[in-house]
Amino acid sequence: MSKLITAFLPLGENTLSEKLIDELKQNELINKIYLLTQSDIKDNPAGCEILKTENLFGSKTINLIKEKTDSPFALFLIQDIRIEFGQFALERFLSVAEVTAAGFLYSDYYDIKEGERIAHPLIDYQLGSVRDDFNFGPVLFLRKKAFDTWSDVENEYKFAGLYDLRLSISRNFPLIRIPEFLYSSAEIEMRKSGEVLFDYVNPKNREVQIEMERAATGHLKKIQAYLKPDFIRVDSTKENFEFTASVIIPVKNRIRTIGDAVKSVLNQKTNFPFNIIVVDNYSTDGTTGLLKSFAEKDKRLTHIIPKRKDLGIGGCWNEAAHNNNCGKYAVQLDSDDIYLDENTLQKVVDVFHAEKCAMVVGSYKLTDFNLNEIPPGVIDHKEWTPENGRNNALRINGLGAPRAFYTPILRKIKIPNVSYGEDYALGLAISRHYQIGRIYEPIYICRRWEGNSDAALSIEKQNANNLYKDRLRTFEILARQKLNEV
Repeated sequence: MSKLITAFLPLGENTLSEKLIDELKQNELINKIYLLTQSDIKDNPAGCEILKTENLFGSKTINLIKEKTDSPFALFLIQDIRIEFGQFALERFLSVAEVTAAGFLYSDYYDIKEGERIAHPLIDYQLGSVRDDFNFGPVLFLRKKAFDTWSDVENEYKFAGLYDLRLSISRNFPLIRIPEFLYSSAEIEMRKSGEVLFDYVNPKNREVQIEMERAATGHLKKIQAYLKPDFIRVDSTKENFEFTASVIIPVKNRIRTIGDAVKSVLNQKTNFPFNIIVVDNYSTDGTTGLLKSFAEKDKRLTHIIPKRKDLGIGGCWNEAAHNNNCGKYAVQLDSDDIYLDENTLQKVVDVFHAEKCAMVVGSYKLTDFNLNEIPPGVIDHKEWTPENGRNNALRINGLGAPRAFYTPILRKIKIPNVSYGEDYALGLAISRHYQIGRIYEPIYICRRWEGNSDAALSIEKQNANNLYKDRLRTFEILARQKLNEV
């Protein structure tokens, strides 16, 4: 069998095991092995050729791999960790590549934890998998011809080279997941899923975010899904409502936090009438009784127990938005969280009036249960710009909080009856036609504690969540492509 694969392995602080290098050298499919490093290496591990790189994911590194791959396929390890390939794993990558004509392949794998192998399934790639944090695992299998479709002539990236390559390949070749555990890796990420969730908005990553946005925007233009900054302006004077704003709180079994949430709304100071609509989704922990006592004391609170018993968070939002007591603007507050101070509601409505937008998103501060600030602190989503925000929204995993909506549009679009991603689906749909106003100062406190629904998710649940949001992006890309046909 001819030598069909050129291997590229990163060599960083955690030196790759000679066992892996020896295994690859003995495999008759391997043509040559290159070690990628940012350091000056005097000793040549196992006689491999050293390639000096500035950044593993930069355009220069990708170009270097492209130039050095003189075989039909490239094996690219994107993390300096211990890898153990399974039985005939490379042969399996190769055979699937040959029958599918895939340009980019990846597979499920095992995490090695305390000597045990724990299954780490991944998810399938689709049209909407355009986020830059899509998890392919640490092992990529690439077709040389797919490399040849990519060029960094338009942009040279320090961080987004691999991301730009992947997007380019997706426009010309299938990206295929092999749903088999073809290798094992040392554990990569020790933090809880709730902590990892905020990596992309960490202020330290701002330079990275700018590059990723540039690459994503270029991709959307090439697939005719890019939208120019032309928006329908909202004339809110046409509609008459008893209340200018309604704070909507879906809740189920949050006896420890719902009282704080309600009080933070009742303490708001505004120059307009507002109310609260709490949709109590059959709580059993005392939440219902507490809300009834609030409603008896303050008529601004509408306590709803829906007739339906099949509602997720999105369904509860629909109940509130279509209620006769709902105001002109529907403003979000999660039952775990609170408004930063008594001016939050006023600031949100002022943006609606000033910018004639259909949705407003604020900024928030992350705290623990006792309101002590925790890293990364303030999440302001400054990656959003009025000109390109609705395009960049397809790359990121969320738009921020608190979120507020012009109620007539909310009633028209409807909200998916799910308990994850419903707000993201709504934001994407609104941004297709309307501007989204932003508040970049914190007006909201997001409390992270063990009771949060996303505090520590299993791999299976993370996969389900990511698959759903990718599907939402697929729907939105298709809608925008159709819109651009007109």
